[in-house]
Amino acid sequence: MLDQGIKAQLTAYLERLQRPIELVGSLADDANSAQMRELLSDIAGCSAKVAVRFDGTDARKPSFSVGVPGETPRIRFAGLPMGHEFTSLVLALLQTGGHPPKEDPKTLEAVKALTGSFDFVTYVSLTCQNCPDVVQALNLMAVLNPNVTHTMVDGSMFQAEVEAKKVMAVPTVELDAATFGQGRMSLDEIVAKLDTGAAERAAAEIADKGVFDVLVVGGGPAGAAAAIYAARKGIKTGVVAERFGGQVLDTMEIANFVSVPHTEGPTLAAALEAHVGDYDVDVMKLQRATGLVPAAAAGEPITVELASGAALKAKSVILSTGARWREMGVPGEADYKAKGVCFCPHCDGPLFKGKRVAVIGGGNSGVEAAIDLAGIVAHVTLLEFDTKLRADEVLQKKLRSLPNVTIHVSARTTEVLGDGEKVTGLKYEDRTSSEIREVPLEGIFVQIGLLPNSEWLDGTVRLSNRKEIEIDARGATSVPGVFAAGDATTVPYKQIIIAMGAGATAALSAFDHLIRS
Repeated sequence: MLDQGIKAQLTAYLERLQRPIELVGSLADDANSAQMRELLSDIAGCSAKVAVRFDGTDARKPSFSVGVPGETPRIRFAGLPMGHEFTSLVLALLQTGGHPPKEDPKTLEAVKALTGSFDFVTYVSLTCQNCPDVVQALNLMAVLNPNVTHTMVDGSMFQAEVEAKKVMAVPTVELDAATFGQGRMSLDEIVAKLDTGAAERAAAEIADKGVFDVLVVGGGPAGAAAAIYAARKGIKTGVVAERFGGQVLDTMEIANFVSVPHTEGPTLAAALEAHVGDYDVDVMKLQRATGLVPAAAAGEPITVELASGAALKAKSVILSTGARWREMGVPGEADYKAKGVCFCPHCDGPLFKGKRVAVIGGGNSGVEAAIDLAGIVAHVTLLEFDTKLRADEVLQKKLRSLPNVTIHVSARTTEVLGDGEKVTGLKYEDRTSSEIREVPLEGIFVQIGLLPNSEWLDGTVRLSNRKEIEIDARGATSVPGVFAAGDATTVPYKQIIIAMGAGATAALSAFDHLIRS
């Protein structure tokens, strides 16, 4: 199951085990169970501290538990945790074996302090780059707190269960058989949902922060670069963000980041956060900005209001709130989000294996999504509003070579159809004939670009007709002392490397503003 190179690496990792662990497989007589038997045997062969047996009685087969001998196991993998989830497996082995986690000590103590019983199940796809964060967070909680159990379920292997529970987006997390959440969630976010007093305590801490020299709003590439450049000047720097990494966390493959031939979004986001952590930067996560109050007079601070009710003050502010997936804005779309309307083909595509789907958008993202999905689903219908596809020619050529893809240009999606529980089709207008047509299908993947996260600034800083923050060559906005960078601004190209450069520019401009005023 594991090649010699992986075995060698795993052997080195498992040398960090501080106590014995036990893997217990629950297997059937099928090919997947045979692969799991081989995987568990390979792992056990990498360390004398790992024991394995195959007399498990879990109803999900194949599955296996990770635990300490003599204790009831609290971590279980239903399916083969390969692909993106192999790291989740390795961490589960290490942490169950006593290797200390690297999370914030305050968060770890909050996990240990949780009272009650928590039985989590996470439905994933092995191609989802968002799922491992959730799986790893919940596994760690199960290691730290004996009242927590967690099972990862590979949706493509347990498709009947996924369909019975109407899971149409991953990761989907259940707590005690009820839906707990969908999409990427960090350990901090999960703990905050369980600990009802966490938000109030965070707001109280923020009230005592004092005045920052530079406050960065947003934790994506632009925000990270701005924070690093500001902190290197030796000034009091803070970052306030809902999640560190921003849109990068939802990016599958990055192959144009100069000097790094290939990486993935979550990997880059973790590197950004670690780099910021090397400096004296006050990072405040799980905080959403809702208002900006300009300085009342020269020498007075700027105020950033937060959804929690708290407020932060700073002598200068850098706005780097990024962007989010643009929605179609048609009837039915909101009703069927995560019920067939999706935005991440890599994450949710495997849930539509053998089914019919549509991709909305004929740019690079849309055509790449259609190509990827064509290898999984029964049929892909691509709808493009323009009279022609806008993707690179090499992608168009590949798309047109696929036998299970239909392309409609001059097509305006007008409605998402459903039966109350899931998507059943869509309607679109043929713009050349004005005819309304209906396409029966089970999934819709929206790939029509990004929308800047700037609504909370409307009426405060000058925005373009596309609601982007207007900036000059130095990153300055229309409000003195307020600068901006990244995908939320009028910068013409929305690229990671450009956002980082813009973040650095904004930080240097903010520092120049401080020394001049």
